[in-house]
Amino acid sequence: QLVSEKVGGAEGTKLDDDFKEMEKKVDLTSKAVTEVLTRTIEYLQPNPASRAKLTMLNTMSKIRGQVKNPGYPQSEGLLGESMIRYGKELGDDSNFGDALLDAGESMKRLAEVKDSLDIEVKQNFIDPLQNLCDKDLKEIQHHLKKLEGRRLDFDYKKKRQGKIPDEELRQAMEKFEESKEVAETSMHNLLETDIEQVSQLSALVDAQLDYHRQAVQILDELADKLKRRMREASSRPKREYKPKPRETYDFGESDQSNGGFSCNPTPKVSASSSFRSDKPSRASVRSI
Repeated sequence: QLVSEKVGGAEGTKLDDDFKEMEKKVDLTSKAVTEVLTRTIEYLQPNPASRAKLTMLNTMSKIRGQVKNPGYPQSEGLLGESMIRYGKELGDDSNFGDALLDAGESMKRLAEVKDSLDIEVKQNFIDPLQNLCDKDLKEIQHHLKKLEGRRLDFDYKKKRQGKIPDEELRQAMEKFEESKEVAETSMHNLLETDIEQVSQLSALVDAQLDYHRQAVQILDELADKLKRRMREASSRPKREYKPKPRETYDFGESDQSNGGFSCNPTPKVSASSSFRSDKPSRASVRSI
């Protein structure tokens, strides 16, 4: 029957417009939920490499039976660790080092708040929508697929009317009508209870609001600390730089024509008029 409809252009039993409209809305709902889920995860965990690594680690944790799974490496936390490391290396006598320590601690607090946002959104938004996909929408798709199979069977037997027992045709029609009613009911229930999805969306926004309120509070406190440090630094007297006295070197007299000095000066030897050599002079040697 399917081949004759696709290839031969045979017409099958038509479903009513109300049914088609519901089917269209359910299909759009399914697409919306699927894409919103994907984009929400990307919003919470924007780094695809980190997401892939986290998924692998969580899978390994489940295999090993570990209860606590590793969390997503928040960028605020990574920034905070870097600030704290170099703040400690710069030391207490560095204004910049102290400020880096303040900022680093605040960034780590932001990372903790972001972790809380992840958990809240997962529990109250992602998991319910995922359950909608895995249960309700999947069940509707199953009913629609079953309906299509029974429609094809009914149309095939309807074409053979007179060649098959009437009871067989009647049973095929009843099964088709039964499947249509089940599919119609499941779609109607989904569309009529979509206020649940509105509630889940509201939970997402509430979690975001809570996160941003805490983030603003943390950043306000950090900004006050940094301004206070700037005031304290500007009120302290500046330390003047006093260069150490230069060491003097005696390189001796220079024989260089360009006025430079010799890199390897030789010690001077002063000749005294009373100096007498024990060796005979060249003239005395000749006279012997």
